[in-house]
Amino acid sequence: MLLLACNSGERTEPELVEKPVLMDDAIADRIPVLLQKIQAGKLPAQDSLELSSPGLVALFYQQNQFRAVWSKEEHVLPVTDSLLRFIIAAEAYGLNPEVYHASLLQRLLQRFAADSTGTGDKRNSVLWARTDLLLTDAYLSIARHLHRGRLSPDSIFKINDSVNPDALYIRLLNETKRTGSITSRFQSLEPLHAGYHTLKKALGGFLDTARLNVSYTYLHYPYKDSILFVQSLVKRLKEEGLISWQQSMPDSVQLKEVITQFQKKAGLTVDGRFGQQVVAWLNNTDPEKFRRIAINLDRYKLMTSPMPDRYIWVNLPGYYMRVWDHDSIVLESRVIVGKSKTRTPLLSSALTDVVTYPQWTIPNSIIVKEILPALKRNPGYLAQKGYMLLTWEGELVDPFLVDWSKYTKGIPYKIVQGSGDDNALGILKFNFHNKYSVYMHDTNQRYLFKNQSRALSHGCVRVQEWEKLAWYVLQVDSTVAAEKTMNRPGWVQRDSVRAWLSRKERRVVPLKSRIPVYFRYFTAEAIKGSLLIYPDIYGEDAMVRHLYQ
Repeated sequence: MLLLACNSGERTEPELVEKPVLMDDAIADRIPVLLQKIQAGKLPAQDSLELSSPGLVALFYQQNQFRAVWSKEEHVLPVTDSLLRFIIAAEAYGLNPEVYHASLLQRLLQRFAADSTGTGDKRNSVLWARTDLLLTDAYLSIARHLHRGRLSPDSIFKINDSVNPDALYIRLLNETKRTGSITSRFQSLEPLHAGYHTLKKALGGFLDTARLNVSYTYLHYPYKDSILFVQSLVKRLKEEGLISWQQSMPDSVQLKEVITQFQKKAGLTVDGRFGQQVVAWLNNTDPEKFRRIAINLDRYKLMTSPMPDRYIWVNLPGYYMRVWDHDSIVLESRVIVGKSKTRTPLLSSALTDVVTYPQWTIPNSIIVKEILPALKRNPGYLAQKGYMLLTWEGELVDPFLVDWSKYTKGIPYKIVQGSGDDNALGILKFNFHNKYSVYMHDTNQRYLFKNQSRALSHGCVRVQEWEKLAWYVLQVDSTVAAEKTMNRPGWVQRDSVRAWLSRKERRVVPLKSRIPVYFRYFTAEAIKGSLLIYPDIYGEDAMVRHLYQ
């Protein structure tokens, strides 16, 4: 992080220039001196100002002979006013204006504007140089944040830029310097994904009434220090007017009464406890909603590849699956996803086959956490659950003849639940390659789909409308097969699957049409113009919240 030492970026030792015509050269002389001092760490630490994109700022000026970008002969250029207007309105893009020096730049530019005689601040080359550095830093930081956001790519989102992004941002700044265009250059960096633009539009409506300048206490949950948490909770309740600011710290009985009254008023489950439900409600402030929207806008920026014409999209916090076919949703279903301790992973894959009346081979993670402890207590546990213990070659093993006490991290067998109406996978499963051994499937607990919170599985995705999904997938597959053979589309495959289901037969149907499958994590989106914010079921938003202060 590069630092420019000054008093809030304003108080400087003036280096006065006698004539406006000499100012540009003076700035060009001053900028490299400032950059060299910064890189050498020779500026005092007190009263310092941070540059968000220091290396990129230095590279830009090196390539441009350290010439000023935003002023000419002691006059602020029109493009500078355009950039400042964009910064002030940056919230419409999910950006915080203060990250781009909004207040400081306003004060600096006002100082130049107030020098009507041209004998004061306008003659100060150091002040001009610092202001130029700040404006350039703001421009390049906005470009980077609009293009790639503030989140780090992971194994799911691999960014393969054909053009060096830093070179791209510098090229855009040079184009802006030449043409004076700000907004169009920035908008050219935004993602093309339709979800990004619908969410951004909904953000505009949210900002019309949002109160972002009000400071609220954020409650971190789960907490490590109960005393500190209760202190923060009481402060937050005072902000809501539920406890008087004059009141001292309430005792446990008083606090329970306050929370009980609050829960009744908010329509929450009334138990007088400050659990996750209470914390989520109190954290649902306008500033926090803005952060959640900004985080999700940035998630779209990690999706650099265009979406295919046809795909299956599962949004884990939204508890839904959608099938997209040429920009239209042709099928939607409620889903059940993994519990917080057994999360459904983010992934990109494609359907490989459909299985009727599948068997469930229980993953090792479930065996270690749940089944092995039960077997150590009672080897008859498997029979009670309808599970079979098999060798990897498929031979049946008697669990009473196994010394379970010697196993801790796994077992040299597989545990399988046979197919049938009571199978945990239901009567149909959708397979796709992934390293997590998860899939989509029906369930024998269909009553759970009525729940509002549906993070209930061991990691696989249970689909309420599994039958509609199966018929859609098989229809597409039949159509693709017919197109390849130039025959009329047939329904033999669908009829066969219906027959196998009616006879409760286990069959595997390979798919010729590998429909892409995406498991994603979006806690904010816009549906038909309405902003929806979902619970942060896996704490992914909370984990990156500090990047959006």
